[in-house]
Amino acid sequence: MTERTSETSVASGGERELEVPADPVAAHPASAYFWGHVAGSGTVADDGIEVVTADERSATVLAAIAGGEIEHEASSRPYVHDTSITRTEDEYALTIDADEGGLLGRTTALGLPVDGRGNYRFTAFAEHERELLRGLFEGCGTICYKSSSETVGISFVHEDEALLSTVLDLLADAPVEAPTGSLSETASGGYWFGVDDDAAPDVGSWLYETCEETGLYAPSRRRKLERSLERADDAD
Repeated sequence: MTERTSETSVASGGERELEVPADPVAAHPASAYFWGHVAGSGTVADDGIEVVTADERSATVLAAIAGGEIEHEASSRPYVHDTSITRTEDEYALTIDADEGGLLGRTTALGLPVDGRGNYRFTAFAEHERELLRGLFEGCGTICYKSSSETVGISFVHEDEALLSTVLDLLADAPVEAPTGSLSETASGGYWFGVDDDAAPDVGSWLYETCEETGLYAPSRRRKLERSLERADDAD
């Protein structure tokens, strides 16, 4: 259920209510989170948008922000760093179709922050970089505990080198020290980079520091981050 005003609305995001903008392209934390997900794990065309997430609540939040229908299925795919290993996980695909008014009120995807043509226009979200980066992290980031070094690992993986270059710029401008390695190719033909292990705990904690206040997060991703941080602390 959504109660709208001229600029924002209150929508159901699963277990809680969310404040969302009337226009999902507006400069707003919810829009920043949504377009981070679209860039990280979505596809955009003039006739619609599809965003895929492994977290059911996150899919519900994205639908509350921009509308659309959610479908659930289990899928198997190769691990990006080693294609000989496959993993099976739940997927929740949010589909937003264009209608007579266009796609999210635009006649073509060219007017959107992510247009499906390799352009990423995130300037409107400059005041909401934490939510934007959180959406990107949940869309194309990974978190793990490295038992060999007893540290937390954070990395970003995507087929579009330009997107990861944008993520690097966002991290460089973030109010938390986030040194990274350089962009490298993956075994599957995409690209990736990692946050330095020494900085990963602070970066991960900063990303989720305010998430309870807004409801803009994937609980499963935050739990994995918290478990990894706890294991690293216990190893010290």
